[in-house]
Formats: sequence, structure tokens, C-alpha cells
Amino acid sequence: MVFEEILTYLKDQFFIIAYFITWVVSVATYRKYFDTALKYFPIFIAYTFFTDLLGYFIKYNDNFQFFSDNRYSSLNIIIYNIYQLVAYLFFYWVYYRVIQSVRYRKMIRYGLVVTLTTYAISLFFYNPFYKGLYIAETVGSWVLLMCILLYVLEKRKEESAYPIVRNLLFWISLGNFIFYLFTPYMFLLGSFDDKLWFKYPIQKALFVLIAFMYGSYTLGLILSRRKAFR
Repeated sequence: MVFEEILTYLKDQFFIIAYFITWVVSVATYRKYFDTALKYFPIFIAYTFFTDLLGYFIKYNDNFQFFSDNRYSSLNIIIYNIYQLVAYLFFYWVYYRVIQSVRYRKMIRYGLVVTLTTYAISLFFYNPFYKGLYIAETVGSWVLLMCILLYVLEKRKEESAYPIVRNLLFWISLGNFIFYLFTPYMFLLGSFDDKLWFKYPIQKALFVLIAFMYGSYTLGLILSRRKAFR
């Protein structure tokens, strides 16, 4: 029964395959970045994979329910609220480790405080077990986009013997930038009116953005060179 549900899940949520492929490639190429700020990247990808898998089972399988009240039996939003905060913290940490400018690192610390404060304030207005913390996620995405821009600004001033396409963090930054430039607003819009998810192809657009992000990750893992990282 569980096997059949997994097949149904793979059919409905085809982008989960992108997670798995990226994870396999990240493990196979681990020697390229095992001693960099991305050394926990395979763990993060695996966490993403199992978060989505668990989210599906919580929604469609009674054996994975968090709530005994049938009104909330399909709610899986809490694991995504936790996941998104973890994702922001992970990437903030990566850019903080890589960026050398004292001024830029201080800006990242301030951004971290703003993100955590926004999440904390959101808890007073929304129950994270029942509602997505989309406003906090939007603020978190702004900070992540800032981190990426700071990294790019610093990188432009450097001279390197390797082209930028050999730098793994370039491809990860590209995927993250495109994804987080759009998706927080898609979720925020959907939170105001659920019908918008069915009226417009928002979900399909989300799947395309996920595929682009993880395709960028995978391409970076394949093309990157260890000495080109930073």
C-alpha cells in the first residue's frame, strides 16, 4: 500500500525526482566541496526530500496524521514552516562563511536578526500548526537575496584562474536567486485566496521554479572544480 502511494506521489509531484538526482550527484561529487561552507549540502538536500515526502503522507495517509481532530487531519504546514526557516538559516550560514567583507558579514548578521524577529512576531498572529508563516518567509527571502547580491558584489572584485561556471556556489546562488525572487509572493498570494491556486497555473509555475533551482544545483555539482570554490 505504501509502495503504491509512493508511486502516486512520484507521478503527482514529479519534481521529487530532481531532489533525488541532486542528492545522488552531491554525494558522488562530495570530494569537490567537503571542506567548504557547503559541506552539509547533501544533508540539506536529503532533508528537503524527506520533508516533501512526509508532507505528502501527512496529507493523504491517516497513519501519518499529527492531529486527532478530523478538521485538521490533512494539515502538514508545520513541517514546511520549520523547513523554510532551516533553509534560510543554512544558506545565511553558507554566505556568512564565504563572504570576507566585514561590512557585508555584519549586514548578514543584521538580516538574520530581522528574519528571526519576523518569525517570532508571526507566531503571535498565526498558529504555525495551522497557517503558513508566509510574511516571515517573504522577509527571509529578502535577506537571502541580499546575501546573494553581497556575494556577487564581492566576487566581482576578485581575480580567479577559473571561470565562474566552475564555481559551485555560483550555480547554487543562481538557482536560489531565481526561486526566491518569485515563490514567496506566490505562497503569500495563495494564502489570501486559495482559489487563485486553481484559477491560475501557480502550482505549475512553482514546479518549474523548483526544477530550475535543482537543475542549477546539479549542473553546478557536475561542472564545478574544487579550487574554483568561493
